Amino acid sequence: MDPVIIGAIGLAVLLVLICMRVPIAFSLGIVGFVGILVTVGRPGSSFDFERGWNAAFNFLAFEPFSFTASFALVAIPLFLLMGYVAFHAKFTEDLYYSARLWLSNLHGGLAMASVVGCAMFAAVSGSSLATCAAMGRLAVPEMLRYKYDKGLATGVVAASGTLGSLIPPSILMILYALFTEQSVGKLLIAGIIPGLLSAAIYMGMVWVRVRFNPSLAPRMEAVSWKMRATSLKGVWPILVLFTMVMGGIYIGLVTPTEAAAFGAAGAWILGFLSKRLNRDTVKLSILETVTQTASIFAIVLGAKIFVAFIALTGLANSLSGWALALDLPPILILFALSAIYIILGTFMDPVGIMLLTLPVVTPIIESMGYDLIWFGIIMIKLLEIGLITPPVGLNVYILHGIVGKEVSLGEIFRGISWFLIMDVVTLALLIAFPAISLWLPNSF
Repeated sequence: MDPVIIGAIGLAVLLVLICMRVPIAFSLGIVGFVGILVTVGRPGSSFDFERGWNAAFNFLAFEPFSFTASFALVAIPLFLLMGYVAFHAKFTEDLYYSARLWLSNLHGGLAMASVVGCAMFAAVSGSSLATCAAMGRLAVPEMLRYKYDKGLATGVVAASGTLGSLIPPSILMILYALFTEQSVGKLLIAGIIPGLLSAAIYMGMVWVRVRFNPSLAPRMEAVSWKMRATSLKGVWPILVLFTMVMGGIYIGLVTPTEAAAFGAAGAWILGFLSKRLNRDTVKLSILETVTQTASIFAIVLGAKIFVAFIALTGLANSLSGWALALDLPPILILFALSAIYIILGTFMDPVGIMLLTLPVVTPIIESMGYDLIWFGIIMIKLLEIGLITPPVGLNVYILHGIVGKEVSLGEIFRGISWFLIMDVVTLALLIAFPAISLWLPNSF
C-alpha cells in the first residue's frame, strides 16, 4: 500500500477518534504509533510485524523524551506558574479595579476595563481559557451589578479572554515555534502589536455601540481623580512582570526560558512581599500549574509521535504539492485553511488543533512562500476566533459554567456576534499588512 494512502487513512482515523471524544493526546499517540508500525512494517507486498514493531517502539522509547526534555519547553510550566501566582495574589484584580476607575466616565467603561483586564492577565498567564475563567469571575458580576446588557457583559469577557493566546507570553506561541523550528523570542515579540490591536478594536467597538445605544451600559457613578491616582498602586506588579519577561527577551538579556524563570520568581517575590500568598493559595497555584502542564505535555507527546508518522508517509509533501498544482492564488488557499481552523476551534482545544494540523499545514505554507512567524500569528488569531464561534466555542461554555445561573447560553452567543465581526476585521488587517506582525520581531 502506498505510504501516502496509509497517512490519509491514519488522519481519517484520528478525526473519527476525536469525534468519539477520545482524548486528543491518546488519539494522536495511538494513531501515530500504529501508523509507524504499519508504514515501516509494509515495505513491499508482505507485512513484517516485527520490523514495524521495532521501529515504532524504538521511536516511542527515545524521540518523545528527547523532544520534551528540550530546554525551551521549560518555559511553559514557568509561564503558567507566573500567571497562577499573579492571579491568586490578586494582582489582576487590582489591575481591573484601576482600569474600571480610569475608564468609568467613558461609554461602556466597565466593558472596556474588562478588555484591559483580560489583556493584562494574558500578559502573565499565556492561556486563553485561564484568562476567560479568571476574568469571568471578576468582571461579569460587576457589569451585571451596574445593569449592563447581559450579552455585552459576557460577550466582552469571552472574546477578550482569547487575548491570552495572542499577547505574550503565550503557550501556543512557544509550541508553534518549537514544532516549526522558529525563534521562540521572535514569535513572542511578534504577538505584542497584534494583541494590542485586537484589544483596541474591541474597546473601540464597545464605545461606538454604547455611544449610540446607552441602554447597553449605564454610566457608573462619578470617580474622583484622587481615587484614580490611588488605584495605580495596584497596577505596577503586572507591569513589572511583563517588563521583566518581554523587555528581557527584546533587548537580548535573557532567553525566553530564562525570562519565564525570572517572571515566575518575580511573581512569587511580589506575592510574598505584598503578603497576599498563604499556604492555601501557594498550594493551589502549584496544583493548577502541574495539572495544566501535564495536560499540555500529554498532547505534545502524542503530537510528536503523530508528526513522525505523517513525515514518514510523505502525506504532508503530497498535500503541499496538490495545493500548488491547483494553481490557485495563495490567498485563496489561506482562506480555505482559515475556515478549517475556525471550524476545528469550535469543538477542540487550541493546543490540540495546532499540533494536529502543523505537520500537514506547515509544508503548504512554506511552499507558498509565506513567512512562518507571520503565519504563526495568523494561526493563533484563527484559533482565538474558533474559541468563541457557535455552536460550541470553548470560551463561551467556560463562561457559561461560571455565570450560567444569571445569563443563558443564547445570550452569551448573542453578545459574541459583534466581537466576531471585530475579529474578522483584525484578521483582515493582519493578512493585508504583514508588517503589523513582523515589524517588531524584525527589529529584535
